[in-house]
Amino acid sequence: MKNEPNIVNQGLDVNLVRYEKIPTWIFPEESKASKIVAKEIAGLITLKQKQKKVCVLGFPTGSTPVGVYEELVRLHKKGLSFQNVVTFNTDEYYPMNPEELQSYVRFMREHLFDHIDIKEKNIHIPDGTLPLEKVQAFCNWYEEKIAEFGGIDLQLLGIGRTGHIGFNEPGSYKNSRTRLIALDSLTVADASSDFFGEENVPRRAITMGIGTFVEAKKVILMAWGEGKAKIVKQTVEDSVSDALPASYLQSHPNTKIIVDTAAAAELTRMKTPWLVGDCKWDEKMIRKAVVWLCQHVDKPILKLTNRDYNDNGMSDLAAEYGSAYRINLKIFNDLQHTITGWPGGKPNADDTNRPERAKPFPKRVVIFSPHPDDDVISMGGTFIRLADHGNEVHVAYQTSGNIAVFDDDVIRFADFVTDYQKSFGAEGPDYEALFRQVQDFIRNKQPGQVDSEEVRQVKTLIREGEAKSACRFVGIPEENIHFLDMPFYETGTVKKKPFGKKDVDIIVDLLEKIQPHQIYAAGDLSDPHGTHRVCLDAILRALDEVKDSDWIQDCYVWLYRGAWQEWNISEVDMAVPLSPDEVERKRKAIFKHQSQKDSALFPGSDEREFWQRAEARNHATAVLYDKLGMAEYEAFEAFVRYLP
Repeated sequence: MKNEPNIVNQGLDVNLVRYEKIPTWIFPEESKASKIVAKEIAGLITLKQKQKKVCVLGFPTGSTPVGVYEELVRLHKKGLSFQNVVTFNTDEYYPMNPEELQSYVRFMREHLFDHIDIKEKNIHIPDGTLPLEKVQAFCNWYEEKIAEFGGIDLQLLGIGRTGHIGFNEPGSYKNSRTRLIALDSLTVADASSDFFGEENVPRRAITMGIGTFVEAKKVILMAWGEGKAKIVKQTVEDSVSDALPASYLQSHPNTKIIVDTAAAAELTRMKTPWLVGDCKWDEKMIRKAVVWLCQHVDKPILKLTNRDYNDNGMSDLAAEYGSAYRINLKIFNDLQHTITGWPGGKPNADDTNRPERAKPFPKRVVIFSPHPDDDVISMGGTFIRLADHGNEVHVAYQTSGNIAVFDDDVIRFADFVTDYQKSFGAEGPDYEALFRQVQDFIRNKQPGQVDSEEVRQVKTLIREGEAKSACRFVGIPEENIHFLDMPFYETGTVKKKPFGKKDVDIIVDLLEKIQPHQIYAAGDLSDPHGTHRVCLDAILRALDEVKDSDWIQDCYVWLYRGAWQEWNISEVDMAVPLSPDEVERKRKAIFKHQSQKDSALFPGSDEREFWQRAEARNHATAVLYDKLGMAEYEAFEAFVRYLP
């Protein structure tokens, strides 16, 4: 692995990793990392084939290993055989029917086993259908079976936000074995979207134990995205503790952790590299370090002293610039220039130090929104400001968001249409029959069951109506509202299809039609359901396809966040201040999305409503700007410019 060209670790000073107790490899992208892991698995399989031995693999489920499985399927199509492979899956919910949407049996078949030549008898997955009194005997058998094959040659793992590996929750001890375990409340909350509500999530699971994992000959733990950054740091750098089950891997002699740059963000060498060794002081690193220093010593930028720099690992930076004052002034001006009340550019103004160009004005703007409310949740204030300033603003809702509508809302709307038809004698389809059809389906619907086409269509119309209402409130004409209904999303389940050419073509067609001067897209990659990530990937692919068009040469692409997290202030290229009145207007725009109000179907780990999350994050950004010495505002919406 040391010869791989895409690993961020190359050329590291040993001091940079001195806090890390498990070898950790950082890749720029999840896709590249997944291919490297799959290549290592394939190499082991091939080696065992040459030795005429079985290759015993421990496999996890969840979104983390999907890219690895996709690559293994691709390698199989190119000739890799799995005839000598024996697999043991880490866990399964209990109770769980193998045909259910959430079953890990079904997951493994859909993602891997049905696409390779593995022998059926060599597949082992915990049985979620057993009566309770037989579970322990099965767990004992599972351990005996692993031992019969000589132990696990390579154990692949993901990690949960509680630090669980498999379903070994906090409190699990090092020598634990395959067993039935109660799930942590945070794990249940994280799984709620897969089960269409927390109340449907099984409270128990069968899992391989910590002892089983640490006896594997080799372990690879993978983690992707900003949402895993904190737990990765704790696993790699903190002390071993039963409160953090993954930390037990520190004692394993042949473990490595594979992460993307987002999941590595909290590691000391990534977050504060100046504390562990020499670092390259480019523009971004200087701003990052100064912002950190201000927070660390609780001072605004212009009050930092030479001693502050010297005492906190930044003496070489101070020496390079000659004095703290010169650095302070540079970063103060740099951050000051990110602030603008004219996100579309201010006409007839000197734009030398502004994040956006003065010309052309007004601008054609496309705001891409993954779901029908991300636009107002994440950048509602900027959205309103762009419209108020007279820009030609278009909103493109990339998906229908229909799975995030409660069934009760479907019945309520279908009932309204039926009553309307009765009251006014409106001609048209038999809406009463449709209402009965929808009502019967929902009454008999099982937890996790895919909605019927009629129900999905009603849910789609509910969300489209709410989006139109929000746009009218902002002042966007209906002809500038675009519902793209990207095909990857329309599965009726939380699990989506990989985006394909049709998804990209829809975006390309819209961009070529509008030829915008500005594009806003969601860079909120911590979305636990993955839709934001897929939507952004599709936009970036589309931008690559239109890169030779004349209009793209004069187009700025801005990435927003807010639904799940906020940009670190050291990354921000444009900060749009909001007054108290504008915060109120943004809140009212969010409230137009009534089906998501009070209690969202998929709230993630944050129990607050989305408008509350957004306001808290926007206010926190304003407080930080204020503490750094900038003007005091009520709130900020922050953006990072995407440069291909």
